[in-house]
Amino acid sequence: MDCPLRCSSFLPLRPERLLCRLAHPPSNGLGFPRWKRIESGRCLVVCKAFGFDEQGGGSRGFSKSTALKVFMEEAIGAEYGEGFETFRPEGPLKVDVDFLNDRMQESALQRIRYAMKPDEAFGLIFTWDNVLADTRALKLDAWYQLGLEEGKHIPEDNNIRRSLTYAGADHVLTKVLHWVDGDEQLERLKLRLSELYFENLQNLKAPMEGVKEWLDALYTVGIPCAVTSRLDRTTLIAALKRMGLQKYFQAMVTEEDGMDSIAHRFLSAAVKLDRKPSKCVVFEDDPRGITAAHNCTMMAVALIGARPAYELVQADLAVASFSELSIINLRRLFAHKGSAFMDLQKQIGEIAPRRRKLTIDTVF
Repeated sequence: MDCPLRCSSFLPLRPERLLCRLAHPPSNGLGFPRWKRIESGRCLVVCKAFGFDEQGGGSRGFSKSTALKVFMEEAIGAEYGEGFETFRPEGPLKVDVDFLNDRMQESALQRIRYAMKPDEAFGLIFTWDNVLADTRALKLDAWYQLGLEEGKHIPEDNNIRRSLTYAGADHVLTKVLHWVDGDEQLERLKLRLSELYFENLQNLKAPMEGVKEWLDALYTVGIPCAVTSRLDRTTLIAALKRMGLQKYFQAMVTEEDGMDSIAHRFLSAAVKLDRKPSKCVVFEDDPRGITAAHNCTMMAVALIGARPAYELVQADLAVASFSELSIINLRRLFAHKGSAFMDLQKQIGEIAPRRRKLTIDTVF
């Protein structure tokens, strides 16, 4: 059965296409309502609402809210399979995990192609932090630089370093380091911390060990990949270009997509890859991200390093580096998911047909 749902139906129109539809309304002969022409002064409002600038590209630089979210702890999301809302002309549409798995079925031509090239049926989702780039070191450097600027000392303690890397900036400044006397100072330190992080990010040019070789192998066999991040699109694209990884990703989920949790970003990436969530594999280093992947019915591959192995036991596969992975590992993740005829079914007992009762008609 052909799928009536495609990934492009969830994505906003580019400004030039949107304005084209607004400027050239369709005729009412086909039953469509007429679009109202908008003024050029409102063009910028429409572009910004969809995350584009006047030229149709991503917004330049990073905003204050985007910078602060880098040091915030995100919600896992999809604890009960809930998803996000997308807007349609007929009204908002709620998209959840079961909805995507049910609607995003392969078409007839796709099933034929995947029978010949089964690896292309998968969708791979990479998180930016500590999977593609060593952002853990960037965060620690930003904290130590902030301490030097403020004349503060950060104790050499493993628990404190762990908090600096994974906890939110509010919690660290108020509960761990005790550097804050009021709300105004808290906001100033958080903003300066984010600025230091983005300055360090500009100097990042090398990806994690083994990432490029693994992505090159995936690119060769034609497996689509996506990257998710809390960075804005322009900053993420620039970082991927510096590391030479941009060509490997067919989709990306950034701050402009407006996702509220880790699971929602994974679902958005699956939609953009045109793969149903149950056919996607998430590469994570955080137990929270692994839980979010499982909430979305996705497989999870954990990267040991920033977190010890015993904290990643819930992952479907854990590796110390990408050099340990091969394409056959992806096939084995889905090896237990066979055809429908292998599933357990209830056996229906044979019911004997009812006997017909013969009667004799007598004519008097």
